[in-house]
Amino acid sequence: MAWLKRFVPRGLFWRSLLILLVPLVLLQCVVAYIFYERHWDTISRRLALGIAGDIVYVMRELQQEDNNLKRRWILETARKEMQIDINMEDDAILPNVAPELSSRIIDRVLHAAIAERLYFPFHIDTRRTDGKLSIRIQLQNEVMNVLTPRKRLDSSTTYIFVLWMVGTSLIVAALAILFLRNQIRPIRRLADAADAFGKGQDAKNFKPSGAREIRQAANAFVKMRARIRRYIDQRTEMLAGVSHDLRTPLTRMKLQLAMLEITNKEESRIKEISDDIAEMEHMIDEYLSFARGQEGEVPVDTNLNDMLQLLVEVAKKSGTNIKYIDGGPILIPIRPQAMKRCLTNLIENAAHFGNDVRITSKRSNIMIEILIEDNGPGVPNDQKEAVFKPFYQINTARSPNTGGAGLGLAIARDVARGHGGDIKMFDSDMGGLKAELRIPI
Repeated sequence: MAWLKRFVPRGLFWRSLLILLVPLVLLQCVVAYIFYERHWDTISRRLALGIAGDIVYVMRELQQEDNNLKRRWILETARKEMQIDINMEDDAILPNVAPELSSRIIDRVLHAAIAERLYFPFHIDTRRTDGKLSIRIQLQNEVMNVLTPRKRLDSSTTYIFVLWMVGTSLIVAALAILFLRNQIRPIRRLADAADAFGKGQDAKNFKPSGAREIRQAANAFVKMRARIRRYIDQRTEMLAGVSHDLRTPLTRMKLQLAMLEITNKEESRIKEISDDIAEMEHMIDEYLSFARGQEGEVPVDTNLNDMLQLLVEVAKKSGTNIKYIDGGPILIPIRPQAMKRCLTNLIENAAHFGNDVRITSKRSNIMIEILIEDNGPGVPNDQKEAVFKPFYQINTARSPNTGGAGLGLAIARDVARGHGGDIKMFDSDMGGLKAELRIPI
């Protein structure tokens, strides 16, 4: 049954509609089959036998009368009362090849009904364009031509039944679509609210609605959102205190170093201590940035193109050989400071390992792509995902001189995923690494 899944709709609305309409269509098909079986076996046969009986009756009456006046009266009565127009061809013979019957079942039923009641050769022409049915019967010395309206074989019940089936099906389908749309709408609102919360946006107008089960899921989401917000607020307050407590002794140490009377002999030693303190401050900043995440910053509409151009200018001033391929204005709601840190970390990582850096921005209807490439040594395929782990460094012999605490890429991916996107690593045609940042619009 795996092949069947390829033809099944993916959306809940269309699946639910399919569940409602398939039994309805099958039921209508079964009813139609039973009706037509009954119709063709009963009504159609009776209509055909009625025409055949009228023709045989008139033919026998004509054969029993020699009086021309009486025969004309019989023909006129048949035309008025039975809708049968008859004329006689003296000394005529039917052709050996009869006209081909149409594919309609009723025509074949008529042929069988006349064959049951009549023992003379006959031809039926059902393909006339004047709306009449022609029946030619070979008598002894003449051919009897019979014309009768084709509508005598038609039953209005067929059209009424078809219209009834189509009409009721359309009404049921319209009601099903209307009902399902109203039931699916609360699910979509819940999905939009969850997606917005995952991106740091607040769906203020979201309220649980819909069926009981959907309301239960919505209420559970609202409670979960409140718990997560309380946790984020508590963590933010704790990190603010930790940040203050860690920076205070470092500030005192820097102040004490600045107040020391430095001799030529101690100058190099003091510089080493100052560098260690600066490195310590940098590592604390990275730790706190990673732990803090993106809470506290509200998404605003920002032009990513302007942000990238500004970061490229900053990188050039620091001596990085960088090139930016502008993909045009990119205005989306993001957390500016968080996204700036994400892009800065990616650019610094590329500049650290490569001599040349290239940035490319692209935009489609549903996605924004920012590619940051370098010509460095690259990363082995089995480590392209591991580099995003906190504190992970390809150089296992970590030292302060190798740069950072191994949190830059972890912070960058955390920011990207906080905006509903992601970062992937690939090989670049420049010979190094390509970081692909994708953010949905």
